[in-house]
Amino acid sequence: MVRRVLPLAIMLALFGCAPADDDTPPAPAATGLTSCTKDQLTTTTPGKLTIGTDDPAYGPWFTDNKPENGQGYESAVAYAVADRLGYAQADVTWVRVPFNNAIAPGPKDFDFDINQFSITEERKKAVDFSGPYYLVRQTVIALKSSKIANATSVSALQSAKLGAQVGTTSYQAITELVKPSGQPQVFNTNDDAKKALQNGQIDGLVVDLPTAFFMTAAELEDAVIVGQLPQVGVPEQFGLVLDKGSPLTGCVTQAVDQLRSNGQLATLEKQWLAQVAGARELT
Repeated sequence: MVRRVLPLAIMLALFGCAPADDDTPPAPAATGLTSCTKDQLTTTTPGKLTIGTDDPAYGPWFTDNKPENGQGYESAVAYAVADRLGYAQADVTWVRVPFNNAIAPGPKDFDFDINQFSITEERKKAVDFSGPYYLVRQTVIALKSSKIANATSVSALQSAKLGAQVGTTSYQAITELVKPSGQPQVFNTNDDAKKALQNGQIDGLVVDLPTAFFMTAAELEDAVIVGQLPQVGVPEQFGLVLDKGSPLTGCVTQAVDQLRSNGQLATLEKQWLAQVAGARELT
């Protein structure tokens, strides 16, 4: 499938007004840390910082599937964290890691991974997380011709064929919030899920809101955002993933905390992410 890329001006217009996360719950404190400087950190490759993400890496999180270019919200956040730790852009190496592999138990070939990983207690059993760098809502998208294109309630989705990427909280939102009458379909990648939507194999696809904006604006013809699913309990949060018990977890969390407190995360959100007011809430 050929991906269509929007001109920069349009991209900025689409993804330029996300609210700052003033209500972000406190991140885990990086206690006992006297210094988190480059010369004191133990990384996969001495003197370098290795960052993982999936392939393809989607906008608005990344641009042109090139995480190394510093464009897109997550690429920019990754480099901002690296900078706080003392690593110049030239000292950063990117590796591609499938989503499920990154959160599976066992040694990692990255220092941290950034790929819209929601922080959950279950995942914490296998990996470490930094403090949150983004609060997220799950969203349903559909083709304009779909029977759910004009749905206004969660109950209107229960008879639909819905799908999501394997191992994601998007899939969890289907099973725990929508509770459809039929078994939801699961896909290895969002590319596979998009093809299924285009081919009529599913009526709707559940993804996070910024990805929904990008897919409907730049990748899927005749697709619409149906609406945002209700938030249940603690707001869903994205965190950086590290190896379980990583010596870097405290310092990476400290860096994220500082980026939040100094307003840099809010600035990057305004630059790269979509205006959440553009998607109605499903009741």
